[in-house]
Amino acid sequence: MTPDRPVPHERVRDWLDDFAGFGADADYMAGLGREAYLADSAQGRLLRNAGERLLIKVATIVERLPEEFKAAYPDVEWSNINRLRNLVAHQYDKVNDDLMFATLRRDIPALIERLGLSV
Repeated sequence: MTPDRPVPHERVRDWLDDFAGFGADADYMAGLGREAYLADSAQGRLLRNAGERLLIKVATIVERLPEEFKAAYPDVEWSNINRLRNLVAHQYDKVNDDLMFATLRRDIPALIERLGLSV
């Protein structure tokens, strides 16, 4: 979206609905537990890959949200979401799996709650 063209309200609503769905996915993954997420097994690797992909999707929505929407939530650290996304996308070998698990368990649900979305 270009800054000079407003984003239709319906599109923002669709993104926020997607965001809520990603929150449900994060809740599910976190519910499997830290041990499962960090396990040195095929399931652990799949969970970590899914968690990283989920964060990339969340950051993609954040990137697309209009600035006026983000300005309504000045307490949200929008730029930190994109920083973590860049780390995951471009320096996958430096991702801290404990930090990613905490993001899935704590940060994504807290953001969804802050935005008044339902999981």
